[in-house]
Parts: sequence; structure tokens; C-alpha cells
Amino acid sequence: MPQDVTIFITDRNGVKHEVLAPTDMNMNIMELIRSYELAEEGTVGVCGGMAMCASCQCYVLNDVVSLERNPDEEAMLWEAYHVKDNSRLGCQIPITEDLEGLEIEIAPEQ
Repeated sequence: MPQDVTIFITDRNGVKHEVLAPTDMNMNIMELIRSYELAEEGTVGVCGGMAMCASCQCYVLNDVVSLERNPDEEAMLWEAYHVKDNSRLGCQIPITEDLEGLEIEIAPEQ
């Protein structure tokens, strides 16, 4: 039976939020950030989650999710600002039960 997972998201103002993320709705981290309105409207998910804008870039702060990027994600981050070794695109991280306890920080606006 699918269950919600707890994810910790630090917004662009440095405020840490504990949110519940559904594992049965085929959502990703970018959509989760938007649904909880943790960034100004129109600043996250500009491309609709197609890995074409890096507006949903986030920093993975623990080892819950892999830092390995797919080729599209790698190409987009190559052109983005504020990229770090632990950068991922939120739209490329699907919400699954494996994400329980994930800690991320939303990167500064592009």
C-alpha cells in the first residue's frame, strides 16, 4: 500500500519545511515544491518539468537519493548558475517510498 514520505525542503529564504509527499500520484520534487508553494510563483518549474530550464535546481543535503544525473539533466545543469556537486533538477527526482527523510535546499533563482 503506497504511503506518504516525509521530505525536508529548505526554501530560498533559508526556512526549513517538513512536508508530506504522496508516493502514489506520480509526482516529482519540482511538483512538490510548487504544490506547497515553497518558492515564488513562476520561479520553479518554468519548463513544466522537461529538464529544459534548471528553475527547479536543488541541492541534495543527505544520501537518500543518488547524485547521478541523466544526460538531459547533466546538460541542463552544465548551462545553469549556482551549480554544485550535489545539484539535481527537482523535476528529475520522482517521489517514491525510497525518498523518506530526503533533505534538499532549493537553489537560488536562475
